[in-house]
Amino acid sequence: MNSSVSFAANLAIDFFVSMGMVIGGSLLGGLGALLFHTSPLSIMLRLSEQLKIWAMVSTLGGTMDTLKVLETGFLQRDLYPVGKQLTYLVVAFIGCQVGALLIRWLAADSEIPWP
Repeated sequence: MNSSVSFAANLAIDFFVSMGMVIGGSLLGGLGALLFHTSPLSIMLRLSEQLKIWAMVSTLGGTMDTLKVLETGFLQRDLYPVGKQLTYLVVAFIGCQVGALLIRWLAADSEIPWP
C-alpha cells in the first residue's frame, strides 16, 4: 500500500476498488451478453461470483506481497503488519461481497439473503 495514505484511507480504497471490479466486470459482461443475444442477467450473476476472488487478489496487488508480509511478521514475531494485512484482506473480501450482492439485487435474484 501507499505509505503516504493513511491506513483508513487504504481500507476505503481497497473496499471500493474490489467492489468496483466486481460490479464493473459484471455489468460489462452483461453488455457483452447483450451483443450476442444471451441472457445478460444470468451472465452478470455468474460473473459476479467468479470475479470476487480475482478482484480481491488484484486489489491487494498480488498475493505474493501479502504472503511475504504475513510470513515475515510471523517469523519475526511482529504482529502489527500481520494484523494490517489481515484487515486489508477482510475489507477487500467485504467489498467483493457487497459488489456481488448489488449485482444480485440489480438482477432481482430471489435468493438475496436480506435480513
